[in-house]
Amino acid sequence: MKGKSSVTIGISWCLAWGNGRKPQFDISILREMCEALRTGGEVPVEVRTIVQQVEDLQKIKEDYFPETLEQLKNDYSDLWNQTTNIGLVYGGVTKVKQYVFESAKIQEVRGASALLDRINLIDLPAFFNVKNLPQIYNAQCSDVRAWLNDNFHQDYNLSEVLIPELIIYSTGGNILAFCPAAYVNDLADAIEKRYTHETLTANSCAVGETFRPLEIRFGLLKEKIEDTPWLDWYNQNYQKQIVQAYFGFPKDEKERLEAFRNRKSFNEITTKLAILFNQRRSGNDITGRNTNRRYPVMFETHPYLMRDGSDRRSAIMRVDEGLARETNFSEASVRKYLVGDRAKDGDTKEPEWYLETNPKWHRGIFESWVKRFDRFLDKHPHLKTKYYGNIPPQNVEIPKTLTHVSNASKGFIAYIYADGNNMGGYIQKIRTPGKYKKFSLDVSEATEEAVFYALAENLHPHELRNLNDEDSQLKNGQLVHPFEIITIGGDDVFTIVPANKALEISQIIGEKFEELMINKTVDKSDEIADYRIEQTKPVDKKKIHRYQPQTAKPSECKLSTSIGVLITADDTPIYYAQDLVTQLLKSAKEKAKKLKKVEYHGGTIDFITLKSVTMIASNIKDFRQEALTKESPQKLKLYGGPYTLHEIGGLIQSIAALKKTKFPKSQLYQIRSLLERGKHTAILNYRYFRVRLKQGKTELQQHFEDAWCLPKDDKNGGNLAPWMYDTEDKVYETIWRDMVDIYGFVEEPKTEESENLENLIAGVES
Repeated sequence: MKGKSSVTIGISWCLAWGNGRKPQFDISILREMCEALRTGGEVPVEVRTIVQQVEDLQKIKEDYFPETLEQLKNDYSDLWNQTTNIGLVYGGVTKVKQYVFESAKIQEVRGASALLDRINLIDLPAFFNVKNLPQIYNAQCSDVRAWLNDNFHQDYNLSEVLIPELIIYSTGGNILAFCPAAYVNDLADAIEKRYTHETLTANSCAVGETFRPLEIRFGLLKEKIEDTPWLDWYNQNYQKQIVQAYFGFPKDEKERLEAFRNRKSFNEITTKLAILFNQRRSGNDITGRNTNRRYPVMFETHPYLMRDGSDRRSAIMRVDEGLARETNFSEASVRKYLVGDRAKDGDTKEPEWYLETNPKWHRGIFESWVKRFDRFLDKHPHLKTKYYGNIPPQNVEIPKTLTHVSNASKGFIAYIYADGNNMGGYIQKIRTPGKYKKFSLDVSEATEEAVFYALAENLHPHELRNLNDEDSQLKNGQLVHPFEIITIGGDDVFTIVPANKALEISQIIGEKFEELMINKTVDKSDEIADYRIEQTKPVDKKKIHRYQPQTAKPSECKLSTSIGVLITADDTPIYYAQDLVTQLLKSAKEKAKKLKKVEYHGGTIDFITLKSVTMIASNIKDFRQEALTKESPQKLKLYGGPYTLHEIGGLIQSIAALKKTKFPKSQLYQIRSLLERGKHTAILNYRYFRVRLKQGKTELQQHFEDAWCLPKDDKNGGNLAPWMYDTEDKVYETIWRDMVDIYGFVEEPKTEESENLENLIAGVES
C-alpha cells in the first residue's frame, strides 16, 4: 500500500504528541504510527482518531472555501473542536554577505559559504534524523545529534522529539518545519545556537509559534474561531486602506474573493512567522521566548595586538609553515580557511599546524561543489562526455585561487550572481504546506541543475599554463576545473567562471531554469499547480525584445532568473566585485519587473566589463547616468543593458559573426568614439565606415543593422544604425559600446580548418 504524504505524517506526529513536553501516548506508539503511515500499514488504535482528523484536513479541496464560519464548523466539527496545537518554526542565517565576503581571500570566502551550506543542508536536517543525506555525512550527522542532545535535553532529548517528515523545506539558508507545540522555542534556540557554535560570527535568527489544525488550511483564526473576520466582513471593508494593505487591491468581485482566499491560507501563518523573524532580527524580544535576542559574537580587540587578515579580530595564531605565505588567523577566520581548504572530499584530517594548537573545534565532513557536479554528470552521460572528453575525472584538480580560473581566459574572470524572479508573487498564492514543500524542492533542484548544465555545456578541464607564482599549490601542466562555485542555494547562485564563457553560461542558466521548472511533474497528492504560463492574449514582442523580436519564444514559465555578470581581472578585490555584481543583479531585476507589464516573464541579464578597479568610483547606476547618458539634443544611452535572455543570445551571435569575418578592431573603436557626438553624427560616420569596409560588410548589415536597429514601425523600411529607439522611455540607445567591451571575451565560431589546426598544435605540444 502507498504511504501517506510527509506533511500528513508530520502533522499527525505533532497532534499525537500533544501540547505537553511529554507525549500523551507512549513514544513507541508514535513511532509505530509513523512507520505505518510511511508504509501504508495499520495505524495503532490509540491514535487512529488523530490520524483520521489529519487526513480530513489534508483532503480539504483547494477550491473549498465556506462563505460563513458556521458552514466550516458544520463541515469539519472535529477539527473545529481540536484543542491540540501544532508548532511551526522558521529560521536561518541573516546578513550572509557580511559573513561570507568579510575576507578578500577566495579560500576563506569559499569556506564561509561552505560552512553555512553544511549547517543548512546537513546539520539542521540531522536534527530531524533525516536519512537520505549523502552517505559521506553519516558520521557528521551522528556528531550533530550528539551535540543537540547535550545542549537540549529537558524531559526528552530534542532529537527524539523530531522526525524527518516535520521539515517543510531546508534550502536557501532557511528552514521551515513543524514540531510538537511545547518544543517550538527549544528548536528555534537550537537553530540559532548551531550557527553560532560552528561559525562564531555569522548572524542567525529563528522564531516559532503554535497554531490550531484548521489554521494550517485557513490561516490565522481568533481564540474563538467564530469571532474571526470572514468573507462578510471583508466584503464590507475591502475598500479601506488598511484592509487593502493586507489583502491587496482587487479590481472586481472575482479578484476580491481570490485575494481573500490566498491570504486566509497557510500563507498567512508563514507571513506571521516572517514578521516575528524580522522583529527578533531587529533586536526585539518575542513574547513567551525565554532567550534574549542572539546578537553576533563580539570579539574584543586591542590596538597593540596582532589582527587577522580581515583586520577585525585579534589573531590567535600565526602560521608560516604549510601555507603559501605567512598568515595570521583569528578563531573565526581559521575555521573559514580550514573548510575552504578542501584538498580531498570527506577528509576530516586538519593540517598539522592546526592540530598543534590542540583545537576544540574540528571541521568535520564537507563535500565540494565539484563532487556534486560530478554526481550530476554521472546522471547525464552525454554531458559528462562533453565536459571531460577522454580525461579521467580523478586527474582534474579543484582550483586553489582565482588565478587558476582566469588562466583559461587570459587573466580575466566573471562573477555571476543570479536570483529568482516572481518568487514572492508565486509564494503568496501557495495555500498548503505540501505546496510549500514541493515548490521549495523544485526551485532548489532546478537552480542547481541549470548551473551544472551550463558549466558542462560551455567549459572543459583546463590545463594551466604560464603560471608565474612560485608559491602556487598547482603547477603548469596540471588540469583544473575552470570554475568556482561560491554558493547555490534555493534560487540564489554565486559563481566565478572564465570571462570568455560568462555570457553563454549566464544565458543557459536562465533558459535551463525555466525549462526545468515547466517540465516538473505535477504531484496530485499535494495539489501542486503547474509552473507553465497560460497564454490568454497575444504578446507584442517588439515591446520586449530589441533583437529580431519575431524569432523570440514567448514566456512559458511563471518563474525565471535575473543575473548580474561582472567581467574583471582576477586581482580585483572580491568584496568590491561582489558589490558591483549585486548592483548589476538589481538592475537586471528592475528590467524584469518593467517587462512583466508587457507579459514577459522570462529572465534578464545585465553585465559590465571592468578594465580597471578605479573605473567606477561610485556605483554603476550613477556611472551610467553621468558617463554613458547624453542629451544632444535627443536623449542618448550609450549602452544596451540590461538584456533579455533572447537578446543576450543575439549579442553573442552578432559579435561572433563579426569576429568570423575578421572585422577590423580599429573600426570598432572609432565608431564607439563617435557615439558621444550625437545621434546624426554617429549615424553618418557609421554609414561612412560601413561603405568603406573591405570585409564584413554583409555580416554587419545582417547581424547588427537588420537584427538590432530596425525601427519599431518598419512600414517605411530603413534603420537607425548604430541606434535603437525605445518608444516607452523616448531614448536612443546602442549596443555598440557593449559589443566593443566584450568583443575580446566572445570566442570566434570554430571552422573545420581552425579545429584541424588546434588539433595539430595540441599534438605537437604533447
